[in-house]
Amino acid sequence: MGAVSEVARVVVASRTYADFASEATFEIKKCDLHRLEEGPPATAVLTREEGLHYYKTMQTIRRMELKADQLYKQKIIRGFCHLYDGQEACCVGLEAAIKPTDHLITAYRAHGYTFTRGTSVREILAELTGRKGGCAKGKGGSMHMYAKNFYGGNGIVGAQVPLGAGIALACKYFGKDEICLTLYGDGAANQGQVFETYNMAALWKLPCIFICENNRYGMGTSVERAAASTDYYKRGDYIPGLRIDGMDLLCVREATKFAAEHCRSGKGPILMELQTYRYHGHSMSDPGVSYRTREEIQEVRSKSDPITLLKDRMVNNNLASVEELKEIDVEVRKEIEEAAQFATTDPEPPLEELSNHIYCNDPPFEVRGPNQWIRYKSAC
Repeated sequence: MGAVSEVARVVVASRTYADFASEATFEIKKCDLHRLEEGPPATAVLTREEGLHYYKTMQTIRRMELKADQLYKQKIIRGFCHLYDGQEACCVGLEAAIKPTDHLITAYRAHGYTFTRGTSVREILAELTGRKGGCAKGKGGSMHMYAKNFYGGNGIVGAQVPLGAGIALACKYFGKDEICLTLYGDGAANQGQVFETYNMAALWKLPCIFICENNRYGMGTSVERAAASTDYYKRGDYIPGLRIDGMDLLCVREATKFAAEHCRSGKGPILMELQTYRYHGHSMSDPGVSYRTREEIQEVRSKSDPITLLKDRMVNNNLASVEELKEIDVEVRKEIEEAAQFATTDPEPPLEELSNHIYCNDPPFEVRGPNQWIRYKSAC
């Protein structure tokens, strides 16, 4: 194996950047439109630099989630844990089309977005294992992760949708050229609060992109059994909508650019449905094969995997070599292993910090500890 790896390195080293194309143009699947005369373009330009970045980002998320699966089965990660592998094109494509100053809020399947919004793998895995070095100091766990301009990770189904509209209202109120991406799943799409939020966002012309990640199953129920209409992109009725291939990063990126421009121009909200698929069950307590077949999962993996699709495009259009991408895979695996090592050895937060970060800018107050004689003082 060492000899093969060395040969691969020599092959990569023997090719210079001049051997590769700097960019390529691809035809992408057209979006389905609702209340729109024109939609996103049917072609997309991908530069070599962008492609390598997207590939590494998606591969990192995939490997991170597989490591989380392993740590959960070893009982190092406890509680709820919802994995994102299979849906990587959604979070990476969305992030590629917005600005760091824009805002994003999502549901409990949040690890991929936490990473694309700027949190390190090390901090994410440490949060999953409940360690002090986690992005929420070990107090949030799988469902409650946060970063700059990223508002979680929310455990209550659909509850993040009105919060997202509130963030968009703040963007408009303060006159900033910023938008909010508000994500929810196909299961949450039937919630009443989602429709109430559509109404307010349309009335106030909020710069909000409502994004339904339709991975075809709400917990263990298929969309056909749960929804009288599975045209989620039309659910906003009076709000324009797009239905996009959520397994194709370029489709997601171009549609999000279009939607972001719609919101920034003052036209109000827009709705996007990303048709995607999760490889794991709903959560780690769900084997994921009692309500769908192993053959169905394998078919999606073999025909629509977002990482494989990007890899094939890059290799076939001379944007990268197979050996070069394998080198990225090795680098990613090493990063994940080092992060996992930290996440399993870093200490848990001490009990003295139990009452910290409850309120911001409040005078310190006492909180009872594990028994009534122990008191801890709060801190911001």
